[in-house]
Amino acid sequence: QVQLVESGGGLEQPGGSLRLSCAASGSIIFSLYAMGWYRQAPGKQRELVAAITRGGRTNYTDSVKGRFTISRDNAKNAVYLQMNSLKPEDTAVYYCNANLRLGPVYDYWGQGTQVTVSS
Repeated sequence: QVQLVESGGGLEQPGGSLRLSCAASGSIIFSLYAMGWYRQAPGKQRELVAAITRGGRTNYTDSVKGRFTISRDNAKNAVYLQMNSLKPEDTAVYYCNANLRLGPVYDYWGQGTQVTVSS
């Protein structure tokens, strides 16, 4: 059993910052997993926002490059998303994902945290 629990969402004004956290627990060797942050806005498909490999390589969707930073702390079984210069279009439910391909695919999701950017 693996659990991913997100925190840090909320209401923020345009131009502000939020830091999302995702804590993993249960039967997971966290350091082996690629971790990602996804988001889903009302009426839209879920999209990948940022990802970090187990080796620390990162990638971002174009709309957040230069504003968002993903990081991980394997000692704490945690992944973070620092979001700066927030825009109203960043409003969405943000989900944490853990993924490992070892022949079988191990794929886990958190319950999501709401981020609302509005004045």
